[in-house]
Amino acid sequence: MNWNSAGSWQHQDRSQTTHYHFIDVLKKPIEIYVFVDPLCPECWSLEPYLKKLTIEYGRFFTIRQVLSGQLSNLHKDKFERPRKLKDIWEKTASRTGMSCDGDLWIENPIHYPWLTSTAIKAAELQGKKAGKKFLRKLQESAFLEKQDISKEQVLLNCAEKVYLDMQEFHNDLYSHSAKKALQCDLKLTKEMDVEYSPTMVFFNESEDEAGLKISGMYPYEIYVKVLKQMLQKEPLPAKKPKLLDFLSYYDFVGTKEIAVVYDWSVEKTEKEMKKLQLKQLVEKIPVKFGSFWKYSK
Repeated sequence: MNWNSAGSWQHQDRSQTTHYHFIDVLKKPIEIYVFVDPLCPECWSLEPYLKKLTIEYGRFFTIRQVLSGQLSNLHKDKFERPRKLKDIWEKTASRTGMSCDGDLWIENPIHYPWLTSTAIKAAELQGKKAGKKFLRKLQESAFLEKQDISKEQVLLNCAEKVYLDMQEFHNDLYSHSAKKALQCDLKLTKEMDVEYSPTMVFFNESEDEAGLKISGMYPYEIYVKVLKQMLQKEPLPAKKPKLLDFLSYYDFVGTKEIAVVYDWSVEKTEKEMKKLQLKQLVEKIPVKFGSFWKYSK
């Protein structure tokens, strides 16, 4: 099944019961493959929706992060490319609300994107969670701080910030294991005909039919509809956590991410965060487009 431009999908059945046996929830029947590239601004812009989907329906699915390797053509048009990339990043930031500072491509361009991808696989050798945290830190470093995340020292700094085992990470960075893991991701990308980042492919482990693929960015409601379609049930969203619990768990989040998760306007979000800032519970980090917030432990 593939999501199509007409906005429909096959085998829709809304008559199924909404109740779940606890075994279904323990098994997490849905697996979502998320194909991303660490330097893709739309992949970065997907973050608020992934957070919200995990909070509301994470009891039904697991996420498998796959690197799609879409940046192999990074150095074509060497002279025109930086300005084009700056333009793409900043238009994406304006459209999505997730800040991307395109000046990176003029001031501090990425030289070895493959090393960035290999580093993510090296981090994943310490566990899925470690890999996700490391990728997030790389994205923050590139999109918000204009750092060349293909430099070894920047990669090591990011690894340290997310508390990876530094000796292990250093050993794995150029290892055969990390390179092989990246090749497996690229092979999977090819096998699933993924030609665009981000792409999400939903699988129901109890069904034999093919997964449902969504390429590109869609409104949040579409991801929920697809998930419910794959479940063939209508579960209610879980209760949202208290704002401070959310901030404490994620530590560093954008105004846009908070707004999406809590169904608030950007204005309301800024107002709520300013209250916490006055209580010295968060620190405001201004970025090129909007703001991010650091939880004060």
